[in-house]
Amino acid sequence: MKVLIVEDEIRIREGLEILLGKFQDLQLTGIAEDGEEGLEAIRKWNPDIVITDVRMPNMDGLEMLKQVAAEGIKIKAIVLSAYSEFEYARQAMKLGVTEYLLKPVSVHEFSNAIENIRREIEKEQQRNPSQLGTLEHILQAILNNQLEINDEVLAYLRNNYQIEEKQPYVILCVYIGGDYERNLETYKRYFQQTLSYYDTSYAIIESEYHSSIIIIMYGYQSANDLERWLQRQILGYSEQKLAVGWFEMNEIRSLRAGFDLLYPYMDWNISLNRKILISYPKIKNVQTAACIYPMDIETKVRLLMCNDYNTEKVKELVDKFHESFQDGQIYLPKEIKECYVRFLWAVIGLSKEMGYLKSEEIEQQAVLNLIMNAKIREELVFATNMVFSAIRADSEENISHLTVKKMKGLIKEYYRSITLEEIGAKLNMTPEYLGTLFHKEVGVSFSNYIKKYRISKAKELLCGTEMKLYQIAEEVGYTDSKYFSKVFKETTGQLPTEYRKIYR
Repeated sequence: MKVLIVEDEIRIREGLEILLGKFQDLQLTGIAEDGEEGLEAIRKWNPDIVITDVRMPNMDGLEMLKQVAAEGIKIKAIVLSAYSEFEYARQAMKLGVTEYLLKPVSVHEFSNAIENIRREIEKEQQRNPSQLGTLEHILQAILNNQLEINDEVLAYLRNNYQIEEKQPYVILCVYIGGDYERNLETYKRYFQQTLSYYDTSYAIIESEYHSSIIIIMYGYQSANDLERWLQRQILGYSEQKLAVGWFEMNEIRSLRAGFDLLYPYMDWNISLNRKILISYPKIKNVQTAACIYPMDIETKVRLLMCNDYNTEKVKELVDKFHESFQDGQIYLPKEIKECYVRFLWAVIGLSKEMGYLKSEEIEQQAVLNLIMNAKIREELVFATNMVFSAIRADSEENISHLTVKKMKGLIKEYYRSITLEEIGAKLNMTPEYLGTLFHKEVGVSFSNYIKKYRISKAKELLCGTEMKLYQIAEEVGYTDSKYFSKVFKETTGQLPTEYRKIYR
């Protein structure tokens, strides 16, 4: 609900702003310092609630409310006054002021006043649909279960919009997705222009919760003709990236139930070509093929991650993964989503294990929600890009000290056998100084760092090669394979053979 504050004392205005911030459904649309400014603000912003002081310069709050009533502007008013202004309170009640609060306003009293207004607005909307304003607002209230379809509502729709209780209707759901806010007005204009060429009445409803616009059409001659025209005109020729669902009904009372049936099937846009209208209940009869998980692609991605992570090669494999579900077959969207979850969870798990990805760098629940709620292919691609963009196969700590950078370069090249003394000899510095400097810059001791580096190389070989255990131990600098296994388990919590079984 939109709220306007009309108050000349800055301290009280600031206090009211703080109180409003405690209510998620209240939006402060403006502030005025006297009745004259308040009257102009009411005319401009049409707020649902006006909070006004009684005594103000130029025009007081009651005079402002009298003028508002004379102009036929419908608002709910909360009037503030001091104890000494009781007579003003009596006048305010005559003006139909909803709530009257004495200064200073307490949180409890303010909350009660807002709750009373909220209940009153809901009751009025149920009693009188004209309070909702336009046809779009009325239909939106019906869709949101905020308006009961009673005889008064039906009479209002009949008299004002020539809408009958029982007549053919079509629900057209246009799913916009993550670009909802940015592209909302563009899509609305597009459909207004397009539908102007067809002999039908319609109302366009915004639904941010569903990331969609919902178009209710009525007064057309033939539903079959309208459906074919929409398929050809909107999906056949349009360059817009649209995901569109269709549902027919024969009475206005079925509006909410019809949309609830249609919306879950919007994710069939993932399985079908974007140029196909998702028509319920026809979509329930679509024949699908078994969706086979592309294990070979996952294996190749794993090998690249374990051996030589190449961004371009990984991208090629990820593109092939996307293409696996666009091979001309029709798969259940649920099964496609499950394949994406399986693939990305495997990538995330291995990336964390290899040290390419830190837990705080990716929110798996957000990725899961994005996949499971997806209605179009682009959202699955976006979720995949979100994961792979967080992977840093060549990431190193941000080291600014040149000497430590040189030390790391030597470790990378000679990690199998290099010692701190040998690095000191190469850099012409004492081992003691290098050890202290390394620990200060990197955060771990040289010995722990090189041990973890060797184990990370061992992980790559365990996942990406068929080498024997003793060969891997020798490759990373351990002459005794049993000692290597002991160190590996101390570091990872698993024996090398156990690790290979899990991550191969």
